[in-house]
This record gives sequence, structure tokens and C-alpha cells, in this order.
Amino acid sequence: MPTSHPVVQLLLTGNEIMSGDTVDSNSAMIAQRLAELGLVIRRKVTVGDDQALLREEVSAISSAADVLIINGGLGPTVDDLTAQVLAEAAGVPLREHAGALAHLKQWCARRNIPLNDANFKQAMLPRGAAMIENLIGSAVGIQMELNGCLLICTPGVPGELRPMLDPIMETLSKRFGLSSRVEVVRLQTFGMGEATAQQIIDDGVEQWPESVALGFRAGAPQVEVKLTISGPSHRPELEYCKQRIHELLGSHIIGEGDIRLAQRVVELLRQQGKMLTTAESCTGGQIAAMLTGIPGASAVFQAGFVSYADQIKSSVLGVDQDVLAEHGAVSEPVARQMAQGAMAAAAADYAIAVTGIAGPDGGTEEKPVGTVWLAWGSREKLQTRCLCWPVERSLFQTLIAAAGLDMIRRSLLGVAGESHYFFQRGAGQIKVPGAE
Repeated sequence: MPTSHPVVQLLLTGNEIMSGDTVDSNSAMIAQRLAELGLVIRRKVTVGDDQALLREEVSAISSAADVLIINGGLGPTVDDLTAQVLAEAAGVPLREHAGALAHLKQWCARRNIPLNDANFKQAMLPRGAAMIENLIGSAVGIQMELNGCLLICTPGVPGELRPMLDPIMETLSKRFGLSSRVEVVRLQTFGMGEATAQQIIDDGVEQWPESVALGFRAGAPQVEVKLTISGPSHRPELEYCKQRIHELLGSHIIGEGDIRLAQRVVELLRQQGKMLTTAESCTGGQIAAMLTGIPGASAVFQAGFVSYADQIKSSVLGVDQDVLAEHGAVSEPVARQMAQGAMAAAAADYAIAVTGIAGPDGGTEEKPVGTVWLAWGSREKLQTRCLCWPVERSLFQTLIAAAGLDMIRRSLLGVAGESHYFFQRGAGQIKVPGAE
């Protein structure tokens, strides 16, 4: 068996993954953690809730790999088959595991619910198997040996899997003599696509160091720029590349790691002791939801307003009915008055206001689907901008919500200049009172 580079394979289970009802994000999470130890997943297999097929795969993979990570199938229902399949593949019975039973009893007691027969199923592990503690859910993980292969079984719920990966990586490190050789810097950006970012970096760095791997991960609404090195001896090159990307991408960089736009905005507001409010129409409260998803947001965000109908824009936010009649709801003066009304109602220092046409219907030749007016800033410096993002409705809402947060982020940072997406999606110049 290899002592430094074990062969790792992954088996995902569940009909919900096969049918597309559940999108697999766990394999990416597992792969990213394995990469920290210099490991890659050589092969990934997905199998539905078929006991015979699962047993065949477990037997076959355990004969070919050094490590088999099985994700899913540890729950209390009849279609959760992992423990049974492992017992059959190993030719051993299921046994009540004292540690797993104690975990279940504690889990039920914390929720003041009885331990029923369905839950009790999760205390039955293959004879000789060890449990991996689950800090959140009822299903413990399972660790055992089969055909000289280390089997590690994890729950399918991402929030339960994530904290379980720390002890799993420690187990792999000790068993195979691994250390965290790979170092990764992840820069979160907003406002330009991965192709644009790649071109800017290509043009700005004449000779990219071979020791630093450059990668991108596009998502809505952010794009991650990833720098990876294989060991500490390459840290000078890593720092050089990181510095150059900061210089080239500038204010499009939100921060490092997993930081999100809303998190950065909350941080800046807390640092400056300021309050923010939102007035949303076409985004339906998504900006407020992004903000309140951040722990501690109540210190900087006390109220937001979803003024979908014109009547509410007028009665709640004080938008002038004559302005609505003359310019329409999707207009610069309406966005401006929504922001002003929200700041007055919430006694806030800053506001984000959005009003637009999310589609797929409702557009005109003058204002096509995807048109949106945004207003952001303070009473003293309230800026507006018209953008056009003619994409699918939910993506439009996500991008516009992110654009509003990004504009406030830039304001709080005192960033001069425009974001790249203004050039791509802009339908009008920024307007600031008193500015020509």
C-alpha cells in the first residue's frame, strides 16, 4: 500500500442525486480538503439507492483503492443503505454501537424528542467499525477496513459533512504520513467574468511562475481566482502573484477565502459605525436576505422595504405619485426617492434601492427586460445608475442584488472609478447631485 500518495476514490449514493433533485456539492467540498494534503480523487462514482449495485461498487472499489470515501445513505429511512451494504460487503453483521447510540440519545435529548425505531437504525454499524463523530446531525460517520482499503462514510447533508472533514483529514494524514504541502490563496471578485480576468492577468504578467497554478471558479455572483503552490519553498512566487493580481484587478477584489459581498459590506459598516437600509422592487428582498444571512448584521441593518407595487412605493417610501406617472416605476427619480424614503423611515445612514424589469415579460422597446435603476449612497451623496442585465429572472435578481451591495462596498471604501460591469451593462452614466 502506498505510504505517501494513496489512491482515493469517491462513491456518492442516493436516488435524489441520480434524478437531479439534489445537486452534488459534497464531492467538491471533499476534493478541496483532500487537495490540502496533496491528494486527488482518482475516480468518482454515483449510484442510486440500489443495495445490490452499492454492494458491488463497494467491493470493487475497495479492491482497487487505498481510500474509499462514501457520501450519503446514513440516515434513518429505508432508502439509507450504507451501513447495511458495508456489512454485507465485509461479511459481518450489523451490531449496536455504544458510541453511536449514546450520540443518538444526546441528539434526541437536546431536541426534547423521543428516540424512535427509525432513529435507532443509525446506531447499528457493521461489526468492528468505528464511528466518526457528527457535531450537528443524528447520523454518525463510519470508518472501517475492507480488502486493505480504508472506508470512510459521511452523511450527505453538506452542513454535517463540513465539520466532519477535519478529523477525517487528520486520520488520512496520520495513516499515510501526509502533511499539508499544498497552499492555496483564493481571491473573491465581483464585476468581471473569468475570461476578462484571465486576459487582464495575461496582459499584466509577462512571465507567470510555473510553480504557481492559476485557476478560476465562476459562480453567481462572484468569481474566485485561485493560486496554488505545492510547498512552502514557492511562497515568494505565490506572494508575487497575489500582489500582481491585487494590482491588476484592484477594487474588483472583495477579499480572500470564502468572503461574500454581503459579509464585506457588513464588516465595513461595523467598522464605520453606520446603518444601511434597502428599498427593493424587482429583487424582492434578496439584498436584505443576503445581509441578514450574515451573523451580526443587526448591528448595521435594522429594516428593509420590499415595495413591489407602485402604491407601496408611494405610501411607504414617499415616492411622488406624479413622478411615478411621468417617469414610470423603472426610472432614475423613482429609484432616488425610494432610497431617500427608506433612509428616512429606517433612520439609516446609507441605502440601496433597486427598481427594474426582471422578466420574462413586462419589457418595452425603451425599457427592455433586464433594465434596472439602482440608487445607493447617503443623503449627501446619493448616486444612481441604469444597468441592463437581460438574463433569466432568478439570475437577474441575484446579479442586481450583488451589484447593489458592490456599489455600497465601493462607496464605503471610497473607491474611485467604475466597475468593469458598468461598461458591459451600463445604460446611463452615474448621476451625483451637484456633479457635472
